[in-house]
Amino acid sequence: MRWLRLLKIVTVSLRFGLDQILVDAGSKLRFAGLLRVTRMGRRFDQPRAVRLRQALEALGPIFVKFGQMLSTRRDLLPPDLADELAKLQDRVPPFPSAQAIAKLEAFYGQPLDKVFRRFDVQPVASASVAQVHFAQLPGGEEVAVKVLRPGIEHIIANDIALMETAAGVLERLWSEGRRLKAREVVAEFSKHLGDELDLMREAANCSQLRRNFRDSPLLAVPEVYWDYCGPSAMVMQRMHGLPVSQVDALRAQGVDMAALSRAGVEIFFTQVFRDGFFHADMHPGNIFVAPDGQYIALDFGIMGTLTDVDKNYLAQNFLAFFQRDYKRVAQAHVDAGWVPRGTRVDEFEASIRAVCEPIFDKPLKEIEFGRTLLRLFQVSRRFNVEIQPQLVMLQKTLLNIEGLGRQLDPDLDLWKTAKPFLERWMNEQVGWRALRRKLVDEAPGWALTLPELPRLAHRLLSQAAAQDSRQNAAGLERRSRSLLRWMRILCALLTLLIVIEIWRLVA
Repeated sequence: MRWLRLLKIVTVSLRFGLDQILVDAGSKLRFAGLLRVTRMGRRFDQPRAVRLRQALEALGPIFVKFGQMLSTRRDLLPPDLADELAKLQDRVPPFPSAQAIAKLEAFYGQPLDKVFRRFDVQPVASASVAQVHFAQLPGGEEVAVKVLRPGIEHIIANDIALMETAAGVLERLWSEGRRLKAREVVAEFSKHLGDELDLMREAANCSQLRRNFRDSPLLAVPEVYWDYCGPSAMVMQRMHGLPVSQVDALRAQGVDMAALSRAGVEIFFTQVFRDGFFHADMHPGNIFVAPDGQYIALDFGIMGTLTDVDKNYLAQNFLAFFQRDYKRVAQAHVDAGWVPRGTRVDEFEASIRAVCEPIFDKPLKEIEFGRTLLRLFQVSRRFNVEIQPQLVMLQKTLLNIEGLGRQLDPDLDLWKTAKPFLERWMNEQVGWRALRRKLVDEAPGWALTLPELPRLAHRLLSQAAAQDSRQNAAGLERRSRSLLRWMRILCALLTLLIVIEIWRLVA
């Protein structure tokens, strides 16, 4: 079976001239002369990017998803290929409802009419990994049931194995293959697909996002019904609204489009800078709008997480960009440890200035945040900066949000909307407020450690006396005084923590 699949991949690649794309990409391809012979008598009317997209569509949904993921790696791909691959749509015909019912009944161990009061046989959405049916629980709750495609694990395992083989061959035969990190890209794709195959993981993502936005007037997230969830099935609250792409219908419903676009930006930056946990697949198909103008998030298979280091890097870069402080941008890369040792910061700064300075001839509302971050990635590639996967996901999401926001409101000033969040977050990272928060966070650990300090100090002094018996008493006395001084400082800090905690509780 795998050999038949490999034969199809080779046939499709030749039909769309993917071998010639490799030849045209550089002269350092081994056996390039042989591949040039295969060009004889073959003419292609479409550009290379279009042919690559068509080939992936012909190879099926798993390759379509791979192309979608590749489109986000603009730090690796030429712009024409990345732009074309972004057009790929993960839409496939639904699988027979009888298979969905059989899979669910096998999971629940009983007929569906014993599990649900009503189950709609006709699916309402279908993608490469799963499809969705509406249903009603015995208690009357309206729900959406997501079920994995039968046999999808086997299909993915075969296609991933072939991709890994192709990536290894590509790195051996093509000098650019290593720079493109073909095997690493396939490994990253495999990880994402593995995450999407575990619907319990998606349910947990949904639950976390719902908790983060509990009682928020901006974003609604469906409730998860855990008693009905498992690795191959997920049951969540049915949400009612219109797809965000139906702009005319939303206007007819009376939704304020300018307010809706600003709310989208606010939701994004809240996820990034407040929570460090963001929806990383926010294309229009996964976003609905309720009649009252509240956003509705759907499909939680791909989520991004950010550390405090990541958030600080992003905030520093965004603020520095719009203040034209390119040295600060370069320094942020150094501080994050992503610039190779020996890189000259002044040269990095000059390259960033050359790319970004022309942007600021435009009004702020015309500056594209996502494109700015993309240009940073492109400059970083020249300096061999390692672009972190979580930031690639963020950049993709930011492009989606920005495009959506300007579709809803062409006059959206993304910087004006985002700046308060960035400044607020930066203010919380420095100064007295940040110190107080860190002291309070560390207080429980210190409360357990400080009472043990006298015993630890006595043990340390005893060990020092035994090991340093040849040293004079003055040295030992100095060491004792130093230790006691640190103990006093720690006790003072503990007292301060207690005062702060009491003040916080009273306030």
